[in-house]
Amino acid sequence: MIFWCVCVCLHYKRLCSFENRNKQGQTRLSSYYEWLNMDERVALESEIIRKCLSRSELQCSFVEYRGFKVIYRRYASLFFIVGTKADVIAGGGAENNENELGLLEFIHTLVETMDKWAGSICELDIMYQLEQVHFLLDEMVMNGYVLDTNKSNILRPLDLIERESKKGDGVFR
Repeated sequence: MIFWCVCVCLHYKRLCSFENRNKQGQTRLSSYYEWLNMDERVALESEIIRKCLSRSELQCSFVEYRGFKVIYRRYASLFFIVGTKADVIAGGGAENNENELGLLEFIHTLVETMDKWAGSICELDIMYQLEQVHFLLDEMVMNGYVLDTNKSNILRPLDLIERESKKGDGVFR
């Protein structure tokens, strides 16, 4: 997954996009919080996943690329990738002071939340339940800002939707 971030003051992380890819480089989930046209997205995504795939497990999970600081983590056959860039408010020449370990922790929390929701998350869960995965991500991140990392708070609305859909007279059929 590629998850672009822009650092904003008050220790909130602003995300440009989020993406999930498998080892073959196929996108399984993406969500953008900063506008990029489709050609730029496709080119940037493919270049970054190639960079991540070419790195060994002994190398660190942080890469500087085209003005972005890319933080990634591999879980089984899925890559969760976060990209950050310098604060928009600070100006064009500003340094990117984003906390890489904080973003790695965010990726880990996202994966743990997905595991709690789907049992043991796999590529097929993401492919066949894409709407719920987007909903889960949107519960954690709104307009590019990380809002909540509490697994129970994030999963409660999903559980309510699933319960209502199982009822015969439910709103969601």
